[in-house]
Amino acid sequence: MVALGATITLPGLGGLLLSAGLAIDANVLVYERAREEYAGQRSPRLISALDNGFNKALSAIADSNITTLLAAALLFFLAAGPVRGFGVTLTIGVLASLVSALLVTRVLAEFAVKRGIVFRRPRLTGLSHLGRFREWIVRRNPDLMGKRRLWLTISAVAVLLAVAGPLVRGFDFGVEFTGGRVVEYATAQDFSVNEVRRAVSDAGFPTAVVQEAGDPGDPNIAVRTGAVSAEDERAITEAVTTVVPDASLFRDDTIGASFGSEQRTRAILALGIALLAQLAYLAFRFRWSFSTAAVIAMLHDVVIVLGLFAWLGKPIDAVFLAAALTIIGVSVNDSIVTLDRVRELWGAHRTKPLPGLVNSAILQTAPRTINTGLGAMFILAALTVLGGDSLQDFSLALLIGLIVGSYSSAFTASPLLLMFEKRSKQPPPMPKRTGSSYSSAGARKRGPQPIFQTRGGGAVR
Repeated sequence: MVALGATITLPGLGGLLLSAGLAIDANVLVYERAREEYAGQRSPRLISALDNGFNKALSAIADSNITTLLAAALLFFLAAGPVRGFGVTLTIGVLASLVSALLVTRVLAEFAVKRGIVFRRPRLTGLSHLGRFREWIVRRNPDLMGKRRLWLTISAVAVLLAVAGPLVRGFDFGVEFTGGRVVEYATAQDFSVNEVRRAVSDAGFPTAVVQEAGDPGDPNIAVRTGAVSAEDERAITEAVTTVVPDASLFRDDTIGASFGSEQRTRAILALGIALLAQLAYLAFRFRWSFSTAAVIAMLHDVVIVLGLFAWLGKPIDAVFLAAALTIIGVSVNDSIVTLDRVRELWGAHRTKPLPGLVNSAILQTAPRTINTGLGAMFILAALTVLGGDSLQDFSLALLIGLIVGSYSSAFTASPLLLMFEKRSKQPPPMPKRTGSSYSSAGARKRGPQPIFQTRGGGAVR
């Protein structure tokens, strides 16, 4: 980003977070597949289990990253302002996460597994067992898809309540979309952004955005507000100087409403084209029913977060835009992982009823969803506690989106897929996978194994 001269904005921070989440998720996918291979005795050696884990997780990793990359590239070329910044950072981050997950992690993991102590104590790797949660949920084996109408009803009610938010309360658009004023102050002394923000809020401008600007080594104070009068501008200046006495007016710009409207139009257009591109790619890789289910689940997540922000009176600004773009990436990624497993199970067990296979796919991917979700929650908790007031709305939107997205991948996208595939008898074609360089001939001859068989006979389905 430094080499490109890119500016790190708040939406850019969202792109970095999403990139980190994709990299973490890729590793979790690989390790969960390696666990299945070793515990099911399809790969009797740890090194072969790890190798097969990388091979079998490749399609889900590739599809989720390519769909994200498509959206990021289109946002970069078609959008403007903060949305374009999100596209820049996300493009760089996706490429970096692919290299780290598929190359660097593989080299390091195989090096660790080949050490002698690992062969003597396989449990040290975490690959030799499915994990307590996975074994517990397999023993319970809940019939989630037997209640698919209930899940779709809950999703529909949540969407209706969310849509009612803007109709009843309306949207509080930020400066980026409505126009306003940007006032920048130069100062030679150190200052606390949080203290300045509180002073400006106490002066009667609680929605003003206060942040550092200019040279990172010698920053200025930038205050962005809606359309304000000259008297309001003097009140803001007085509030700033109470905290930073030597602050002097450096820049005073007015952002026209037409400029904000143009940015909003370009952002919506870029997002619409990006969603259509994702829909087309997923239809090519899977089938129209799979892609439609994933995109509807993603829209379900964004609408709910948008509605909650309207009900809570939160501003729809660059902060929300960054969170919404991140939620779109996370939601599509979650749905792809579940649908990829549905495709795999359907191809291996063509004679079994599809609802049962979809149910198995949800149960198998549940540990990955929880592990990845917990990792993201740690990041959001750090942002909420350490990021100050400016990142609280951002963290709140992401946290809501994460919870709703985890729900929708299993309980919205999957029931929709069953509804779309009611009359279909053939699964979509599986992507070609490279054979394992470590798999023994005996492992190849055994063919498909019971999905949840574990060493020692435990937790057999």
